Amino acid sequence: MSASKIVSVLVLFVLINISNNNINGVDAFHKVYRKLQSKSTSLEIVSPLHRTAFHFQPPRHWINGPMIYKGVYHLFYQYNPKGAVWGNIVWAHSVSKDLINWEALEPAIYPSKWFDINGTWSGSATHVPGKGPVILYTGITENQTQIQNYAIPQDLSDPYLKKWIKPDDNPIVRPNHGENGSAFRDPTTAWFNKKDGYWRMLVGSKRKHRGIAYMYKSRDFKKWVKTKRPIHSRKKTGMWECPDFFPVSTDKKTGLDFSYEGPNTKHVLKVSLDLTRYEYYTLGKYDTKKDRYRPDGNTPDGWDGLRFDYGNFYASKTFFDDMKNRRILWGWANESDTVEDDTSKGWAGIQLIPRTVLLDSSGKQLVFWPIEEIESLRGKNVQMNNQKMEKGQRFEVQGITPAQVDVDVTFNVGSLEKAENFDPSFATKPLDLCNLKGSNVTGGVGPFGLITLATSDLEEYTPVFFRVFKDATTNKPKVLMCSDAKPSTLKTDTGSDAKEKMYKPSFAGFVDVDLADGKISLRSLIDHSVVESFGAKGKTVITSRVYPTKAVGDKAHLFVFNNGSQPVTVESLNAWNMQKPLKMNQGAK
Repeated sequence: MSASKIVSVLVLFVLINISNNNINGVDAFHKVYRKLQSKSTSLEIVSPLHRTAFHFQPPRHWINGPMIYKGVYHLFYQYNPKGAVWGNIVWAHSVSKDLINWEALEPAIYPSKWFDINGTWSGSATHVPGKGPVILYTGITENQTQIQNYAIPQDLSDPYLKKWIKPDDNPIVRPNHGENGSAFRDPTTAWFNKKDGYWRMLVGSKRKHRGIAYMYKSRDFKKWVKTKRPIHSRKKTGMWECPDFFPVSTDKKTGLDFSYEGPNTKHVLKVSLDLTRYEYYTLGKYDTKKDRYRPDGNTPDGWDGLRFDYGNFYASKTFFDDMKNRRILWGWANESDTVEDDTSKGWAGIQLIPRTVLLDSSGKQLVFWPIEEIESLRGKNVQMNNQKMEKGQRFEVQGITPAQVDVDVTFNVGSLEKAENFDPSFATKPLDLCNLKGSNVTGGVGPFGLITLATSDLEEYTPVFFRVFKDATTNKPKVLMCSDAKPSTLKTDTGSDAKEKMYKPSFAGFVDVDLADGKISLRSLIDHSVVESFGAKGKTVITSRVYPTKAVGDKAHLFVFNNGSQPVTVESLNAWNMQKPLKMNQGAK
């Protein structure tokens, strides 16, 4: 067994509120709704209308991290047992043997001692030889200072780890050496360096406008000392939440343990930016002697950088699954409707389908793909092959349940002669380009793709599509991928003076493909109020939360479409009804 087997617990305390006057339309802080946070909902009145079927969520209330121990997968998540908004937060705990069927256990951690009396916030965990799993988490003291604590299982022989203890010698790290005590949180999974005998972990922070990942070292996993310099920082990026740091192989299609120090590797540093509510990552080299990380420089280090997911996705965490030798990513998607809606329907927030993480063959980015276990839920299958679509045509995918489906399609665009010239001023602005040239704006090659959760007359619909441009300098294709929630629902806000607004954004990213064979794939996992889409086998991923009023249940429709002047062929399409897991976290209170 390697020194730092798994884990990761992602429990970030976030509630995203919508405003039209802030960055990307999202104003997100740890906002407390005191009148609503304890407004409980009985299971009998939980609304099923937009509730997902095969995504993880508790039976009710508000949710928002993973590990494997003795063959059992553990998911620790923030949960309000008393209401559907943020507040009364505990670390809920669910277990699974297949990452599909989940059983809810009693909460693992809740505020109870001076070092976490005002909150048990985000953290991670590490398997320490001789100690077992150790959870590292951020506690909030009585004076609102953020400090780092640890918790250990009561019984290491229990594969379900039902009981956890918070020793009285906490905390293990305080903000005593210049750290910002109000912005100092989310310790990472620790990793072990065999050469010098030290464990290391990162803690996210900021100093004025500079985002920072501090590094701490320990020999005994209790006494931690800050290194002379942060492992990395970046000006004008603000608070770095939920940092994640892990190695990836440059020559193997397998995951690597956190402490792997062999050849042919790169490291990934991911941060969740509090200012934008998006996540960004860079690939680079980690100098174990100097304890510094240096990005490759091929992509921006900051707001314009690469993302795990270009949509509704935040507070993510990876862990190494030693049973299947893979790295798995979990991410959280909040609701995009209003707090009042969440309270009315009785639940809020989902965990997205776990994804495997690999380095792309180019070495310039990561690729993500739904774990293979999700395919066990596939039911009835329908296919479409060699269906040519002229300009303005769309074809319905019939014979399946479009509100609860896994659809995988490969398009062939043929010639790129009609592709529009790419304006270089949009090189770092895919979202602006998507908003300018939407799914109904005719182009040369595209837009083409899927129309999901739609009414038959497209009164409501959520398109996920590609549009191909041509770089006039290199003559190479520039592929845009969009997911647009603006036409997703007829639902309107409750009034012009409403404090909370429906959030119906478009999301976009570029896809690094050469289209030498004219082919590009799109896979979407559609589950009532969520559409997870994977472009070009996971090179670009976009998640959208949507709330149709008419395109629900058996009234929803699914189409393939082409609104470009260049004909596009559906070379192959497979769509499967998705069944519900036999057990989805029943037992949570």
